[in-house]
Amino acid sequence: MADKYFTHKGVLFPCLNYSHEALSYVENEFQVRDDDVFNVTYPKSGTNWMLEILCLIRCDGDPGWVRSVLNWERAPWVESQLESALKYPAPRLLCSHLPVQLFPKSLQRSKAKVIYTLRCPKDVLVSMHHFSKLLLLLKDAGSLDPFLEDFLSGNVIYGSWFDHVTGWMGLKGNENFFSITYEELQEDPRGSVRRICHFLGKELSEEQVAAVVENASFQSMRGNKMCNFSQLDDQYMDHEKGQFLRKGEPRVGAAGQD
Repeated sequence: MADKYFTHKGVLFPCLNYSHEALSYVENEFQVRDDDVFNVTYPKSGTNWMLEILCLIRCDGDPGWVRSVLNWERAPWVESQLESALKYPAPRLLCSHLPVQLFPKSLQRSKAKVIYTLRCPKDVLVSMHHFSKLLLLLKDAGSLDPFLEDFLSGNVIYGSWFDHVTGWMGLKGNENFFSITYEELQEDPRGSVRRICHFLGKELSEEQVAAVVENASFQSMRGNKMCNFSQLDDQYMDHEKGQFLRKGEPRVGAAGQD
């Protein structure tokens, strides 16, 4: 594990693309802007699905942007694409898996909006286990039983699921914080999109909402090279071992739009 990860303030991070210096800068010096929108999740909790929804909402349901620009370029990761995040023109759409205690402190003084998606920990566990065999910056988790022990103890990237969720949900009630579950997105996609639009102050017609839902569906995303991770460099992902988007069904292993 030592050759794949390092510990920063008690939390595990991959060595590739991450550093103590960048994480410290993000926490203490990164300046959050009032018009920023952050897509925040614990890993494997619907990050890319929510990102696709947010990009489509921004474009009134028009899929042109999501089909022509890679998703990590549409919304850079604060902790691992810091330079891109800093250069991103306003209004910024940014992603992060950071626990709340490592997130930019300047968030507290801003009007920036945070959308936090959480998912059943059982499904997160299985999805992370599968993903560890594809993503080369992660240590192969091996069999499920020892990985379960690591997951329950928080000895996994980005730390404990329980601490992550508890920390971020501590902001519930803040007018600039919106939380939604992966399961809500599955059960009521149109209603979920409407709620997200309301939070963002974005008015869409019923036709535009339907277009967001359709273009952020599992089948649409799986066929879109800009978001299915087929374009991710081989140094990051072993494409021969499987696909990033596998099944798109609830509670069936590592399923859905992660």
